[in-house]
Amino acid sequence: MKVEEALKQVADLSKKTALNILHSQQIISDHLAEVFKAHDLSVEQYNVLRILRGSKTPTLNMSDIQERMIARTSNTTRLVDKLLAKSYVNRQVCPHNRRKMEVQITDAGRELLLKIDPLVTAAEQQLASNLTQQEQEQLNILLEKYRGKI
Repeated sequence: MKVEEALKQVADLSKKTALNILHSQQIISDHLAEVFKAHDLSVEQYNVLRILRGSKTPTLNMSDIQERMIARTSNTTRLVDKLLAKSYVNRQVCPHNRRKMEVQITDAGRELLLKIDPLVTAAEQQLASNLTQQEQEQLNILLEKYRGKI
């Protein structure tokens, strides 16, 4: 569906491009949210777990997590608190700087990601199923080029 039909408005080309990206982002988020909902997880909480699992160090402080977030407007402390309550992360005071909190993914958090990973992959593949591999590569190039001016 064309973005003008979905949003019921006509826009100049640059506005149409921005709206198309925002509309696509919302569709992707909604689709992935369904995967996470079954596991009592939000997209943002999943992102925190993914960041912690992929870290080269066993712990990350809150500012490091915030810096790596896709949606940097998320309240990282609140997200970590929710993951802590679900036993998916541990949090402790940094021994070198008592004002910093260090966060580490737990075994339960890793196990959850192992369960969810194939579901996320399937959802991502479904979202991209209308595009060839070459089109996906071209889309990535264009999106990176689009963001390069920001």
